[in-house]
Amino acid sequence: MATHTGEQPFQCDAAFKRKAGLERHVMTHTEEKPYKCDLCGAAYLQKGNLDYHLMTHTGERPHKCDLCNAAFRTKGILKDHMVTHTGKKPFPCDLCDAAFPRKCKLKYHMRTHTGERPFKCDVCNAAFTVKGNLHHHMRTHTGEKPYNCDLCHTGFRGKSSLKSHMATHTDEKPFQCDLCDAAFTQKTGLKYHMMTHSGEKPFKCDLCDAAFRGKNHLKSHMATHTDEKPFQCDRCIAAFRQKHHLKKHITIHT
Repeated sequence: MATHTGEQPFQCDAAFKRKAGLERHVMTHTEEKPYKCDLCGAAYLQKGNLDYHLMTHTGERPHKCDLCNAAFRTKGILKDHMVTHTGKKPFPCDLCDAAFPRKCKLKYHMRTHTGERPFKCDVCNAAFTVKGNLHHHMRTHTGEKPYNCDLCHTGFRGKSSLKSHMATHTDEKPFQCDLCDAAFTQKTGLKYHMMTHSGEKPFKCDLCDAAFRGKNHLKSHMATHTDEKPFQCDRCIAAFRQKHHLKKHITIHT
């Protein structure tokens, strides 16, 4: 009857119409997570969250798109996906020209403006705008690689990494440049390549005017300021600032 009267008899600052709602809420204070995964030890407050998690192990994606081969774990994600076929992006950013087909994508994007990174790693100082990125990062600490290649059994921390890896078996290069004939197995490869057309060099040195297309190139450059030579030869005392210099050096030993 409480649902009709509006009465909320079970209280804890927050108030609830049903006792089950209060019981779930109390667990957020006790950090109790009674629903545990038998395969990896992950634990959850609610059974529905565990059921959703188990699909990452089984690969089950019961909600399929009628217009393409995409499939999803939940009906809500499928519904959001369907917007991508219409081309509509009803959620615009008020601070830049970006627009998104899903409200959650706009929410994540806004954090690039605010600098907010609410999902923090308990092991190191890393922090992330999206919870999924934190889960992916935690695998760098645990060593977990749940996504395995069926052809060579190589393991990966993320599904996108496995997908990119599969292209190495097929020689498929689905990411093509609109300005030249270059094509790439990974989207990041295409993104990096496009900078050769635009001249963009977003990674800038704080100590001089040098700028680079890739973060690793900037890191290698910084060694020129510190005289650090992190790439050491296993066969002699030679050391180098950049990895490709070490590779070239190794040839004198073979």
